[in-house]
Amino acid sequence: MVETFHDCTVMTPMSPCFKTLLFLLLFILSIIPGHQSQYSHPLDPLTPAEITLLQAIVHYSYPTSFHIVNFHYVGLEEPHKSSVLSWLRNPLKEIPHRQAFVIARIDHVTREIIVDLSLYQIISDQVYDGYGYPLLVFEELKAAVNLTRTYGPFLESIKKRGLEIEEVACGSYAAGWFGEKEASKRIVRVLCYYLNGTVNLYMRPIEGISVTVDLEKSIITHFRDRLMVPVPKAEGTDYRESMQMPPFGPPMKQITVVQPQGPNFEIYGHRVRWANWDFHLSFDARAGPVISLAAIFDVEKQQYREVLYKGFVSELFVPYMDLTEEWYYRTFFDAGEYGFGLSATPLQPLRDCPPNAYFIDAYFAAQNGLPVQMPNVFCIFERYSGDIMWRHTETIIQDQEVREVRPDVSLVVRMIATVGNYDYINDWEFKQTGSIKVTVGLTGLLLVRGSIYTHTDQIEGEAYGTLLSENTLGTHHDHYLTYHLDLDVDGYANSFVKSRMQMTQANDDKLPRKSYWRVVSETAKTESDARIKLSLEQADLLVVNPNKKTHVGNSIGYRLIPGSIISPLLSNDDYEQIRAAFTNYNVWVTPYNKSEKWAGGLFTDRSRGDDTLARWSHRNRTIENEDIVLWYTVGIHHIPSQEDFPVMPTLSCGFELRPTNFFERNPALKVKPASPTQWLNCSAYG
Repeated sequence: MVETFHDCTVMTPMSPCFKTLLFLLLFILSIIPGHQSQYSHPLDPLTPAEITLLQAIVHYSYPTSFHIVNFHYVGLEEPHKSSVLSWLRNPLKEIPHRQAFVIARIDHVTREIIVDLSLYQIISDQVYDGYGYPLLVFEELKAAVNLTRTYGPFLESIKKRGLEIEEVACGSYAAGWFGEKEASKRIVRVLCYYLNGTVNLYMRPIEGISVTVDLEKSIITHFRDRLMVPVPKAEGTDYRESMQMPPFGPPMKQITVVQPQGPNFEIYGHRVRWANWDFHLSFDARAGPVISLAAIFDVEKQQYREVLYKGFVSELFVPYMDLTEEWYYRTFFDAGEYGFGLSATPLQPLRDCPPNAYFIDAYFAAQNGLPVQMPNVFCIFERYSGDIMWRHTETIIQDQEVREVRPDVSLVVRMIATVGNYDYINDWEFKQTGSIKVTVGLTGLLLVRGSIYTHTDQIEGEAYGTLLSENTLGTHHDHYLTYHLDLDVDGYANSFVKSRMQMTQANDDKLPRKSYWRVVSETAKTESDARIKLSLEQADLLVVNPNKKTHVGNSIGYRLIPGSIISPLLSNDDYEQIRAAFTNYNVWVTPYNKSEKWAGGLFTDRSRGDDTLARWSHRNRTIENEDIVLWYTVGIHHIPSQEDFPVMPTLSCGFELRPTNFFERNPALKVKPASPTQWLNCSAYG
């Protein structure tokens, strides 16, 4: 047998030598634990092996000996929706080609790259030359901090304040855009804090210092020390359990959750089945948890029916209301600038999640393109906390009392993202009644400003916040979370219906009542018809399938039940509100477009508002009886209080997607309550 060796002095992505090297790479990865490339669903996130493979393909096309290559976003390039739905109808079909979408900075130029992992080649490579930049990455943020900590003028300012540089901790923050006409540079601002007796660094800001770092050149381009403000004291700021001193609150007896027969849910790769729900869960570096293909089993029809094709956090906008030099630019876009998923932290068993929780890891691509494991990113658990799903007691029947109660048991998918000082607890909760509840809990630490004030009587002029402790002002700010909700209610052709409750006068003089309210419904025909400011109007908001009816003739649908209602308080010509124009309305409806995922635009850092949900919607496209996407913004205007100091109790907001004429009757009518746990040799009392 004679072996033929190829000439490998010149290789292309489709050359035999290149393919041989890639196959060798795949084989090596396949035998390394944790790097298997198995996937079973077209929406599964990229595996470690796939991330490594695409990194090799990009580096081959742009050798690092000739190019500077930094990976800023790596995620699944999803198949077209029609392909996914076709596969779902026939899962025995071959999964569509696996592709990856990469945003990389190559030689300081932003490129959008699509890598076909089945063909082992780049199939699309486009230079982005518009405004804005991709996600900031940990490595460059850390490098900016390191530059600051060795910068002479900065060290002198720290010394002048009588502080020890060893106790100084710094972070890098997006700089925003404030009307500059020239092309923006990739810069960050560095903010510093003082430890020295506490780990709660955010309660001890070092005020008056401005540091700007050019990320591309790795140099400090601006430094100013304009004023001296006392650093708030460390006393009483440490939140660690081990550091707390008496007196303590009343002790709690043991509480636990026990499922002797195991959980009621099953997980197949990234597919989750529980009770009457079936959905797909994946991880995205920018969005965090992505819920896809959520369908509910209809007992009467004996089939699964579509509800939600895809749902995820599209953007988080957090503007602070302090106009001083060191604060005015703090108007953060937490998903588009830092990555909601990249900010996920490992969940702590028994603290972040109950004892019956199941944990799932995730992977993302580091700046060099190689996969990084994120342990315990998601937890999935059944919640039973004594809530009632439905009940009734009937006493009017003579000599008989009827009582029926069904305890509420639900399934929760949880991820927690720590974006700087704030922790966001993101829950997707599935209920047997057919509802999907989405909740965001805000906790963590306030972003406070050092101040000369020690008592409110001393405050003169605009303080921009609440005095929480001596020399500590909690700055007023907002949290806006915009969700992308691609509802497919029993099919993809849907409409958006706004039903107002209208007060109506009774015209019949013989009636004892003078008025009542009736429902006036309007189907949105174009995008402009569907923009809603909930603070200005009360309405029932439904996504319906106009092509399907219940037996009595109602259009089947799902209702959006708003939670906390928030409206912008910044002026429309404020530069950061121009970037965040997607918050101008609580509700938007757009026709499905695969490329329209990020409400703040694909390139959010230093963007100028020219690629946002608000801009897309101004095309005023047709949305009646179409494949449509519902966008909903929840949030709070946060006026800090002393109870938020030194660590903030969880403050929650959210919404519910609730079936409305979707079923013929209550889908939980025939739900049997879970059997109570039988405890041996135990008394229920005493």
